[in-house]
Amino acid sequence: MLDNKEHLYEKAVLVGVITQNQDEEKLIEYIDELEFLALTAGATVVKRFTQKLTQPDSKTFIGSGKAQEIRDYVKENNIGTIIFDDELSPSQLKNLEREIEVKILDRTNLILDIFAQRAQTSYARTQVELAQYQYLLPRLTRMWTHLERQKGGIGMRGPGETEIETDRRIIRDRISLLKEKLKTIDRQMATQRNNRGKVVRAALVGYTNVGKSTLMNAISKSEVFAENKLFATLDTTVRKVVIGNLPFLLTDTVGFIRKLPTQLVESFKSTLDEVREADLLIHVVDISHESFEDHIDSVNQILMEINAHQKPMIMVFNKIDDFRYEKKEEDDLTPESRKNISLEEWQKTWMAKSKFPTVFISALTKENFPEMKKMIYDEVLKIHISRFPYNDFLFEYYDDEESGDQPSE
Repeated sequence: MLDNKEHLYEKAVLVGVITQNQDEEKLIEYIDELEFLALTAGATVVKRFTQKLTQPDSKTFIGSGKAQEIRDYVKENNIGTIIFDDELSPSQLKNLEREIEVKILDRTNLILDIFAQRAQTSYARTQVELAQYQYLLPRLTRMWTHLERQKGGIGMRGPGETEIETDRRIIRDRISLLKEKLKTIDRQMATQRNNRGKVVRAALVGYTNVGKSTLMNAISKSEVFAENKLFATLDTTVRKVVIGNLPFLLTDTVGFIRKLPTQLVESFKSTLDEVREADLLIHVVDISHESFEDHIDSVNQILMEINAHQKPMIMVFNKIDDFRYEKKEEDDLTPESRKNISLEEWQKTWMAKSKFPTVFISALTKENFPEMKKMIYDEVLKIHISRFPYNDFLFEYYDDEESGDQPSE
C-alpha cells in the first residue's frame, strides 16, 4: 500500500473559487466542510483563499495573480500544504506544483488520505488502495517518488523507458491485482449476504458524522466505533437486532459526503452493496447542522446512483439535543432565533411532513427512542409479512428496555 504516515498537524491553507455554479454562501459552506476534512486528516488550517471566477482556470484552476499571492503567503509563513476544494486535473496539479513549489492536494486526494488512515480491515485497506492508485495514475509528475525497485527480467522494460513510465506500469499492474483481490472478496461477501436467509435487512445511511454509529450502538446494544470526526466508520458492521420479538439485521455503512470521489464509489462497491441489497433504509440526518437539507439531497443523489432510491425508508432526524438548528415555520423562509425546541414543536415542523415515516431523536441521550423503535418495528414487520404472510400473529411489539429483557446476542 502507499505510504500514508500519520500527519502531525501540518499547517495548511485552503483554496476555493466562487463561480456561476457556486455562489459565495455555498463556497463558505464547502470550505467549512473542507476545514473539518483537513482537521480529520491531521492538518491545522491557518488561512483561506477565495477567488471569484467565471469558471476555473484550465491551467492552474485559479488566476495567476491569486497563485502568486498564495505562493508569497506560504513562503513567508512556512506552510507546506495547499488544499483545493475541488478536484484538480492532472495538468492543473502539475502546473500548480511547479509554480508554488509546495505540496498541492485537492478535495479528492484529502478524502482518500482520510480513508487510508481510517481503514482498519484488510478489505477496507484494499478498497482504499485501489482508489488511491486510480486517482494517482494520471497524475504522475516529476515530483513523484519511485514506488519500488524497478522490475527486472527479460522483456520487462522497453527501450528508453523512463522512470515515470515504469511507475505507470507498476501502478497498472497493482490496480489489476487489487481488482482481482476485490472480486474474490466480493464473491465471499455476496455468499455471506445470501447465507443470511430471509431475515429482513435494514441499513443505516446518511451523511458522514450524523451519528449513525452512535445510533447503531444504542439500537443493537453493541460497541461500534464512533467519533466526532468525518468517516469514523469505513468498515461495514452487521448486527442482529430484536425489537419486541421481531428479529432483523441492522447494518452500519460508510457515511456519504458531497463531491464523493468517483474512485471511492467504484472501489467501495461491495460496501454500497449492503445498502443496495437492504430491504429498509434508515436515513439518519444531523438536524443540528445548518446544511442538513443539502446533506439529505447528497445522500439521495448517491442512493439514486447506486439504484437504491426506491426502497422503503425511515427518516431519523438526530441530535435534537443540540440547539444549533434554526427552526423554520412551514411557509416561512425567514429563520427564527435559535432556542431550545421541544419534541412537540419538532413534530409540527415541515420536516415531519416527509413522504416517509419520520421521527426526531437524540442518539446520545436516547430521547424519543420508543417512538423510533416502534416505527422501525412497524416497517420491518410490513416487509416480514410480505414474505411470510401466515406468521404475522407470532409477533407482538413491546419495548424491550421497559420490559427488562436482556439484549440479544
